[in-house]
Amino acid sequence: MAKYIENEPNLHNTITAGTEIQGDIKAEGDIRLDGTLNGNLYTKGKLVIGESGRVLGEINCKNSDIFGFVEGKLNVADLLSLKATAQIIGTIVTNRLAIEPGCKFSGTCKMINESQNEGRSGEGQPEEQ
Repeated sequence: MAKYIENEPNLHNTITAGTEIQGDIKAEGDIRLDGTLNGNLYTKGKLVIGESGRVLGEINCKNSDIFGFVEGKLNVADLLSLKATAQIIGTIVTNRLAIEPGCKFSGTCKMINESQNEGRSGEGQPEEQ
């Protein structure tokens, strides 16, 4: 008889176009943002900001694909991919960076290596109460 093993579902959050959030977001899983966030975003997963997505605040995540607008600081532990439609104003701190032609970036970028990245996964996250 076969044994059924239940896998943990992939945690995925979606913020649709037309949604506006005032405040911080903290998540364990992946996030896709097509709306507007005026606040900080913390996730241990991947962040995708769609073409209509806008973030005004600090971002902390493992990986990110950005198609939309970000103004603030981006802390990406592994790979940050800026797509042709992306517009970034602020500071980037990441291990790996990919920028497509057409992307608009105004600010500073600091590349970190693996040893500098260890221990950063929780950096900048609010303390749990």
